[in-house]
Formats: sequence, structure tokens, C-alpha cells
Amino acid sequence: MQEIAIILPAYNEEQTITQMIEGFHQECPEAYIWVINNCSSDSTEIKARETIDNLNINGGVINETRKGKGNALRCAFTRIDADIYVIVDADCTYHPKDLRKLMQPVLDGYADMVVGDRHESGDYAKENKRALHGFGNRLVKNLVNYLFGTNLSDILSGYRVFSRRFIKTYPILVEGFEIETDMTLHALDKRFNIVEIPIEYSDRPEGSVSKLHTYRDGFKVLKTLSNILRHYEPLLFFGALSSLFFIAGLILGASVIEQYLTTGYITRIPLAILSTGVEVIAVVLAAIGTILDSIVYHHKRMFEREFMQETFKKSNQGS
Repeated sequence: MQEIAIILPAYNEEQTITQMIEGFHQECPEAYIWVINNCSSDSTEIKARETIDNLNINGGVINETRKGKGNALRCAFTRIDADIYVIVDADCTYHPKDLRKLMQPVLDGYADMVVGDRHESGDYAKENKRALHGFGNRLVKNLVNYLFGTNLSDILSGYRVFSRRFIKTYPILVEGFEIETDMTLHALDKRFNIVEIPIEYSDRPEGSVSKLHTYRDGFKVLKTLSNILRHYEPLLFFGALSSLFFIAGLILGASVIEQYLTTGYITRIPLAILSTGVEVIAVVLAAIGTILDSIVYHHKRMFEREFMQETFKKSNQGS
């Protein structure tokens, strides 16, 4: 029987943590339930421990002193060993009744990451009261789908199930709520199998406060978009910058070139130097993009080789 770990990252979720633990234990009593208490200043930790002890649930509470969901999950993945990992926000926006159908593709060996799709049923659009958050979600989704040639619906869902081999090959380098996007990018870049399954989604219950901030997290979305291009498609990122500088250099140097072709002389020396410098920057950016693109490709080859060797070794041990 495969060991299942349900991981609930929680920051000031005293209003909902008991209900979440009880719901998931009722739905999957054989699972270990771990609450990752991420610097909560309320009674989240106390209520979580009491609930786990009262129901005699396998698992416990782990404290992570570094703020951020990425840090909380890094703590969980390094300290918890399981065959199936379930990650779900502890704010009662996701429902335990969807757990079994989300786990099934991983249990069958068909998927490495199953995402609870909030958009298929229309629940997220109905419940989400923050238009700018929806706009940011669409920006990230459209860019990821364009770059990787996919058609994913929910890049930022906080309800996911993972295989062991995904978790043990996933380096967490982000600290906050960018973690969902980063997980998706790792899965796409390393060609893990992703399955999206429609789920129900509800707004937070009364008394529970969202930790997201529209403008601060909006800036993080823009930063995420930039990082996606820079880290996963460096040739496109630096190539686009190179093209902008190249066009700017041509515009700045147009009158200088025209003067030289007409008179055979150049009198606008400062403008000539500026346009030349801008064109040099364009060439340097193009070279940087080409070099980084080769490095990214090499890293993909290294990962694929090590991944296949590890998979082959485990299959031999199993036989």
C-alpha cells in the first residue's frame, strides 16, 4: 500500500485549520496529515495539534520559521517521506471530497502532477472578488501555454497531487506564492505528465482573511513573467531585448548614416557614438541569449540522463 502525505501549509488559519484536518481525515483516514505552521501568530498551531491528537491521526505539525509558502513546502518535502504527496491550502477554499479523483492518476502511474482545476466549473470566476488577481492569473497562464505549447487551464491552483519522483527531483528556489507557477514550469520543462481535473472551489469562509495583496502580488506576477522568460527561454528574452536595442540604434543612427551617404562626412559625433554603443549592446545581448540557451539545453540533457538512470535503477531493484 502506498503511503499518502496530505500537506497543509498554514499561516494564521485558526478559523479553518480544524475543519480542513477533519475533512481530509474523514475522506482519507489512511493518509498522514501534516500541517506546516508558517510563522502563524494566532492559534493555528494549537488547534492543529489538538485536532490531530483528538482524532489520533498519523502525522503532526511542523514549524517553519521562514515566511512564505515556498519555504513551507520546501520544509515539508525535505522532512516528509511518502509515495503520494497532496498539497492543499488550509483556508477551506478547496474540498476534501475531490481528493480521491485527484489522487487516482498518480496512483495509476499515469501522472506525476495532478492539478485541481478551479476554472472548468466556473467556481473561481464566480467566487473570486478580485478582478486584478484574475487578470494576473490569465497573464501567467497564457505566457506559460504559449512558451511550452500547452493548454493548461489553472497554473496557480493550490490543490495538487504529486508522485514521489516529481517531489524528489524538484528543487524549490522560490519562497512565496510563486511556488505553484514554479512547480508547473518544472513539470513542463522536465516533461513530467500533468493532468488537470475539475474541482469545486469556494471563497474563504467569513472570518478568514486572504494573505494575498493585490498590488504587491501584482508586482510578483510581473516578476514571475520576467523570470519565466529569462530562466526557461533565455534566447527569446535576451533576443527580444537585443531587437529593441538594435531598432533603437538604427533610429538614433539614421540621420548620421544619411549625412555620411550624402556628404561623405559625419559631424554629429556624439550621436554617432551613442548609436554605435546601442548597437554594441544589442550584439552583446544576442550573444548572452545564445550562450544561456545552450546552457539551459545542456542542463536539460543532464537532468534527462540522470532521471532515466535513476528510473532504470529503481525498476531493476523492483524486479
